[in-house]
Amino acid sequence: MNMKIRQIVLLAVFLFSSGLRADEGMWILGNLNKQTQKSMRSLGLNLSADKLYHPKKPSLKDGVVSFGGFCSGVVVSEDGLVFTNHHCGFGAIQQHSTVEQDLIRDGFVARTRKEELPNPELYVRFLVRTEDVTRRVLKGVTPRMSESERGEHIDSLMRMIREEVLAMDSTLIPSIDVFYGGNEFWLSVYRDFNDVRLVFAPPSSVGKFGWDTDNWVWPRHTGDFSVFRIYADTNNLPADYSPENVPYRPDYVVPVSLDGYREGSFAMTIGYPGMTDRYITSFGVEERMNGMNQAMIDIRGVKQEIWKREMDRDDEIRIKYASKYDESSNYWKNSIGMNRAIRKLGVVEKKREMENTLRGWIQRTPAEREQLLHLFTDLELNYKNRRETNRAMAYFGESFLNGPELVQLALTILNFDFGDEEERVEARMKDLIDKYANLDLDIDKEVFVAMLREYPRHVDERYLPEPYKAIEEEFGGDERAYVDWLYRTSEIPTPRGLQLFLQQDSTYHIFDDPAVSLGIDLIITYFDMNQEIQAASMEIERGERLFNAAVRRMYAGHNFYPDANFTMRLSIGTVAGYTPFDGAWYEHYTTTEGIFEKVRSHEGDPDFAVQPEILHLLGKGDFGRYANRQGELNVCFITNNDITGGNSGSAIFNADGELLGLAFDGNWEAMSGDLIFEPTLQRCIGVDVRYILYIIEKYGQAGDLIGELKINASR
Repeated sequence: MNMKIRQIVLLAVFLFSSGLRADEGMWILGNLNKQTQKSMRSLGLNLSADKLYHPKKPSLKDGVVSFGGFCSGVVVSEDGLVFTNHHCGFGAIQQHSTVEQDLIRDGFVARTRKEELPNPELYVRFLVRTEDVTRRVLKGVTPRMSESERGEHIDSLMRMIREEVLAMDSTLIPSIDVFYGGNEFWLSVYRDFNDVRLVFAPPSSVGKFGWDTDNWVWPRHTGDFSVFRIYADTNNLPADYSPENVPYRPDYVVPVSLDGYREGSFAMTIGYPGMTDRYITSFGVEERMNGMNQAMIDIRGVKQEIWKREMDRDDEIRIKYASKYDESSNYWKNSIGMNRAIRKLGVVEKKREMENTLRGWIQRTPAEREQLLHLFTDLELNYKNRRETNRAMAYFGESFLNGPELVQLALTILNFDFGDEEERVEARMKDLIDKYANLDLDIDKEVFVAMLREYPRHVDERYLPEPYKAIEEEFGGDERAYVDWLYRTSEIPTPRGLQLFLQQDSTYHIFDDPAVSLGIDLIITYFDMNQEIQAASMEIERGERLFNAAVRRMYAGHNFYPDANFTMRLSIGTVAGYTPFDGAWYEHYTTTEGIFEKVRSHEGDPDFAVQPEILHLLGKGDFGRYANRQGELNVCFITNNDITGGNSGSAIFNADGELLGLAFDGNWEAMSGDLIFEPTLQRCIGVDVRYILYIIEKYGQAGDLIGELKINASR
């Protein structure tokens, strides 16, 4: 094999780039080059690039939103209806739930516009335009700058560009994001709408069917959707919640297709994928495995076991903790799957093979050798220098900063700024009150004790924070006694303490409160650990940036895409089944028959319990225009689109830009996909829009919502 062919093969191993595989890539809509557009057309897309993205005319990008900053959504009616995932709307559904009116269990339907439920903490974000500002941001940057100097220089230029946008229109939200490890910078300009109301939510037996058991797993039978509506002022402009607001009139409404799909049908997603690290070195992969991922696995597992036990015992606790548990367990299981896939698929070994190829290229290229001769030895040394402390920080963060809610409350109060803008102060006050409302002190105390006992099992004793000394010297080594004392003497976990703080009572000396003192001690400990590795971290940041740029130079002319970073992205692919292991084949869709099969095979398991009335409805088999060609009702389907966290709620489009369904998950066999794309295994799981509409119309009896949609069907 000659050297050029070998390099191409190894690049495919490293990135499986869409130049070689048309189904990989998270592309910037405003930067679709000819090669990407050709790939899209060859797969079957019937829309031109300017129909997907146009900065001045309505286009498909105007029908896609960032939902709350953590998910995606799609606009489907002239009156501002938005489809997103059930798990994306879960926090709002939980906040409106009580034991007497359990929206989590029973679902929700707004029969009139007045019944739609406001959610002041939610917003949707529309992309107005994007712009490559790399030259402006890097103007004046020199190779001789330290990483700190480079960062300060770049920050000042980015601030200037953002101020220019605001000077032209103060209602816009400018954001400059880093691409390719700090080698490129793009400006995204947004417009936010803050009045977002809950319109429809299916029962959790539909929206979360399978719960933790089925999470990240195919075959899937989860109706993971919810419906919200955007409101605006009478001029159709963003406005905070008001009864006087009216439904938003969008620039673009996405039509819905009832024609479905076949194996090999074109599929496209547009949404806001979170974070990928496809270009990171093998050293970074190993650090993530043994640090952040393993810490989530070890620590969250302990916390969630306590939460789940109490949630199963008490409906009030279940409602209080449902959203917290859902968010925590999602990334816990993701970490388990990712570490498993990294080992099984040999991700570290694939990365190392690519790095060896790059080493050889650097050695053979005089200009590169002069600049990058020590690139890999420096990266290896700096990752080694921060390994132990970085791992301890991951366990520290999970055990304490993301562990007991008392600590989180104390830190929130400590950092509360009453001098901020009135709207922000009010929003933060509401958020703080909600945290108290969803807190059970007995459960939190048990979690705290468990965290204090679990943390030392994973780290060296030099990383133990101040409370461990007090536990040993003042409480005879009894963690429970320390925790009981802390919750008994602190005002933070009490209604009285919250009232004193919110009223800014001068008799309440916040720094004397033992929970606040604990929070300060923990932050100082974490800061000290971070300082210990700061030099190594800066060098790693520099090394990974140089590595990223070198890979792109080595394969100059190749069609690269940037890692996901919560900016709008497009992915292209096809509807496709897959082989999860030898001798097995997974079809590209599931039907309602699978719901009955899982209910029977998991009898007594609450994850698969479904209300009798839903089973009766589905059992009738009267699916009407929502049925597939065989007369069945599809529930979920899979494509080989490239997605990650944040894509939840992303529209899955057909070749004509019509809605086929909503992306909501990835698959267990390819959980290392954030680090390396696996073309034969990696799949995007979506809920079929026909199942969504069937549940809305037939179960929810919400025909008025169906009437708002633009529905296309050739059959």
